[in-house]
Amino acid sequence: MKYWRKPLDLESIKAARGKVVIIEDRCKGCGFCIEYCPRGVLRRSSAFNAKGYYTPEVFNESRCVNCHFCEALCPEFAIYSIDVTEEPT
Repeated sequence: MKYWRKPLDLESIKAARGKVVIIEDRCKGCGFCIEYCPRGVLRRSSAFNAKGYYTPEVFNESRCVNCHFCEALCPEFAIYSIDVTEEPT
């Protein structure tokens, strides 16, 4: 992101990162998580699960901010996100 001026606390604040976990056997392919993801992390896969539904797949994991919105929308509790902390190098 390009700023017109540099924020004073830019180095101290780190953006949250998350990892999306999908339980494919529980998914019924409703697509709510794909449609309403605010960051566009998920897309519909071309593979079927054991029940015969198209499941979501992680498309752009680097954009996930661990908002847990996919968890709140899923009627089958088939998706969740976990916090990813980056190790200092």
